[in-house]
Amino acid sequence: MSRYRHKLTNRVGLPPGTLHVRGEPADLPVPVTILDYNALGFSEKPVTDISECIRFRDTDTVTWINVDGLGNPKLIEDLGKCFGIHPLILEDIFNTSQRPKMEDLDQYIYLNLKVLTYLDSHQSIKIEHISMVLGSNFLLSFQEDIGDVFNPVRERIRKDGRIRKAGPDYLAYSLIDCIVDNYFMVMEKLEEQVENLEEELVTNPTRESLQKINRLKKDMIFLRKSVWPLRELINNLERSESPVMQESTRIYLRDVYDHTVQVIDTLETFRDMVSGMIDIYLSGLSYKMNEIMKVLTLIATIFIPLTFVVGLYGMNFKNMPEIEWEYGYYSVLVVMVVMVVGMLAYYRKKKWI
Repeated sequence: MSRYRHKLTNRVGLPPGTLHVRGEPADLPVPVTILDYNALGFSEKPVTDISECIRFRDTDTVTWINVDGLGNPKLIEDLGKCFGIHPLILEDIFNTSQRPKMEDLDQYIYLNLKVLTYLDSHQSIKIEHISMVLGSNFLLSFQEDIGDVFNPVRERIRKDGRIRKAGPDYLAYSLIDCIVDNYFMVMEKLEEQVENLEEELVTNPTRESLQKINRLKKDMIFLRKSVWPLRELINNLERSESPVMQESTRIYLRDVYDHTVQVIDTLETFRDMVSGMIDIYLSGLSYKMNEIMKVLTLIATIFIPLTFVVGLYGMNFKNMPEIEWEYGYYSVLVVMVVMVVGMLAYYRKKKWI
């Protein structure tokens, strides 16, 4: 799993509202796109100057401005000033380590979520920070990395779907629903990993299996931190009395809430399974050790009477009657073979072998 270790000490002592970028440089080119629409049509274009966004503040249409990447604080600060976003909210947009949350600021609602993406090439999960600012006629979205996780929503807008007839609150619901639906894809990949690891532990547990368990266990902890708060976020958004939230959108939010609970239940099931894998691993090692000891014990038990016979006739006494006997050697060999066969038959009857 891709996990960023944020050094909070880099922000210690900074004034509230300071936009801090992790890493250098802090003036990277950041793609910004505007998608403006209503029931009659839509327009979509990239933005090179934030001043182009000013004319969309007070229109009757719904405006969706998407920012890909957080590598240019000046650009995002200018966009925040354009739409009257509080500096503390802008600071939260750059704080990619915080948990999902919602803040109702009357004029707009701030949402912070986590997007999960499964990377097949690395067999790991990438966690991306997503921020949204929902206003009366606009929605600003800020993605941590350059990419387009909201492409299905864009396609729906381009195809003149239901979303074109609704307001920005329905657009926010659509984006949240897109994020939650992506969780199910990640859960399917995790389920496959868990099942494969469980089968490996049953058939052939190794030291590498233990490392996989520990890695998967840590991944579950990070996933839990990213998914669990989302339930509270959606619940608060549904119950919000903000004027930017329409009553018609709340039923859709309840549906997303149900999906979120389902994802959380699935994640908790996986956590229980991974926690139980330690016991399976230890049981597998104990079983393997018992099988080894069983074989060694049987071999030792078979050779004990043979050792006794050999030791008995290995004594150097003159008056041992069998020493002078012509068939003594062969008779002892026959007795020893009979003893081995008899012991093996007894072990098989007891189902020890």
